[in-house]
Amino acid sequence: MAQQQMPSSHKALMLELKSLQEEPVEGFRITPVEESDLYNWEVAIFGPPNTLYEGGYFKAHIKFPVDYPYCPPTFRFLTKMWHPNIYENGDVCISILHPPVDDPRSGELPSERWNPTQNVRTILLSVISLLNEPNTFSPANVDASVMFRKWRDSKGKDKDYAEIIRKQIVSTKVEAERDGVKVPTTLAEYCIQTKVPSHDSSSDLLYDDLYDVDIEEEEDDDAEAVGQMAGEGGFNDEEDSGNEES
Repeated sequence: MAQQQMPSSHKALMLELKSLQEEPVEGFRITPVEESDLYNWEVAIFGPPNTLYEGGYFKAHIKFPVDYPYCPPTFRFLTKMWHPNIYENGDVCISILHPPVDDPRSGELPSERWNPTQNVRTILLSVISLLNEPNTFSPANVDASVMFRKWRDSKGKDKDYAEIIRKQIVSTKVEAERDGVKVPTTLAEYCIQTKVPSHDSSSDLLYDDLYDVDIEEEEDDDAEAVGQMAGEGGFNDEEDSGNEES
């Protein structure tokens, strides 16, 4: 009985997860919500030093569609966030996560939207950039956008926006302690890319499955090719023996 073929998105996510665990993005930690489910990931984001978010520990959830990478995942903060481009429910409003359709009313160029060359690494870098440089032209949280502009235009003299962020950061420290996480507070600590400890046996099996499936598919293709050659007379014993005698 033929083995059910693994979706291409499953293979892509398996390789992306392995890459991110071996070569992490600075300021992020990635883990599947459940090891058996590659379509739901939990993200821990550390606030970059020398920004309003320094010392913060923010959790988020990435949910991938079955047709990834042709359609974008969703990115939702689980930690309460006050930001111009984050909805009240935690959903992030960012061009790179919008479907690749031409929508003149959105004010976005098609090139700014999702395309299959994007990946989790580019999403994470876009999110951290958005935290530090909000887009106030099309805000998801209008009140946060107005408050941010006041803070920015006053060069920090209007402290309402910064004070809300500070209170949120203080509240995240409790969760970091509960999770046993040391949040980087210096640039040197933040820039250290710590590789994930070696996988346990179940994780090894997870990655091995990918290569086992690929090998089986290659063997099936080879067997099919051999069968076609035999059917077309590609292997002729009489002709081969005749060539040897001559």
